[in-house]
Amino acid sequence: MPQAAEENKTVSGEIFLTRNGTGLSRRQIWAEMKTLCAKAGVETSKVFPHNLRHLFATTFYRVCRDIARLADVLGHSSIETTRIYLVTSGEEHARILDRLQLVS
Repeated sequence: MPQAAEENKTVSGEIFLTRNGTGLSRRQIWAEMKTLCAKAGVETSKVFPHNLRHLFATTFYRVCRDIARLADVLGHSSIETTRIYLVTSGEEHARILDRLQLVS
């Protein structure tokens, strides 16, 4: 089981390391994700490392509601780039409107 970044006192650099301490490649992470998702019953054709970035972005935004801070964390020079991560579906818009109870 990998140790947490906090346990290793990691403040910058690579988080995912091999047993000998070298960084995992994108390909290695992707293979590991596919293995874990297959065990969890997730269709492996839909598994990509970038999906983790999107999940992080949407979760971070739900918590802090600060797109400028999120853009900084993601390393984006433009907030417009960050907005792509936060595009919501029509179904989600409908749920929000229902919660407002403006229309009966």
